Amino acid sequence: MAIHTVAPRAQRDSAFKIGLVQMSCSTDPEANLQKAVKGIRDAAAKGAEIVCLQELFRSQYFCREENAELFNLAETIPGPSTEALSAVAKDLQVSIVASLFEKRAQGLYHNTAAVLDADGSLIGLYRKMHIPDDPLYYEKFYFTPGDLGFQNFETKYSRIGVLVCWDQWYPEGARITSLQGANVLFYPTAIGWHPSEKEQYGEAQLDAWRTIQRAHSIANGVFVAAVNRTGFEGTPESGLEFWGNSFVSDPFGRVIARAPANEEQVLVVECDPKQMDEVRRNWPFLRDRRIDAYSPITNRWLA
Repeated sequence: MAIHTVAPRAQRDSAFKIGLVQMSCSTDPEANLQKAVKGIRDAAAKGAEIVCLQELFRSQYFCREENAELFNLAETIPGPSTEALSAVAKDLQVSIVASLFEKRAQGLYHNTAAVLDADGSLIGLYRKMHIPDDPLYYEKFYFTPGDLGFQNFETKYSRIGVLVCWDQWYPEGARITSLQGANVLFYPTAIGWHPSEKEQYGEAQLDAWRTIQRAHSIANGVFVAAVNRTGFEGTPESGLEFWGNSFVSDPFGRVIARAPANEEQVLVVECDPKQMDEVRRNWPFLRDRRIDAYSPITNRWLA
């Protein structure tokens, strides 16, 4: 499978359809891959041209524990998953965003999104920049922070940005990615409730997650597409109930499609860059940015 950089295309203003595959995962990586492929095929049958899979779709969310044996789940890029998805992309003529546990070298691993174009080529990687370390989200044990920066990818159908899960909470990443011309920000995700917290905090947590990403849509005048997993993984005492709710928001921040919390679903949504132009003309946040005054943001703290 070839790796190459696609030259920018002149036509970026045409409407395009995106697909999000929300699914539950088993302990069998091959079964998860086949389920993801079926989801891609279902999305393509509904007209999707760019399809995004959830974070680390080939396995259950293994970061619930610190276990060195789980490094065996990692794979190279290019590797088995990208080879399989490359064939699907070429067959269906769709672009694919696939979140993978990347083995870059012995002892060096990343949480990485691979972007495949409609001809099956691997056009680039995004390595997750923000790595959490919370109860049941022990990602710092497994992942080296990304070193490729915030990027855009020019697919056959549109210019896109990709960030991953914990990146969702950082307006800086959304802004930098948007400023490179992306029409949609994809966020492959694995987030859910701790069983002990759901009753008291669950509704507020889900609302905060949805709100911060809708805010990225509004602040940048872009489409945002978040695709989360669903289902319960782990033991009743130390498991996670993934809250699904994959959604797409338009450049005005309105949720135009949303999956349920506890069901597998394939969402397909049309995104029209002309809507971005309309919103940005009326809410000209990019015009009015004071880029001469923002250097303090690079400091850790200003008190």
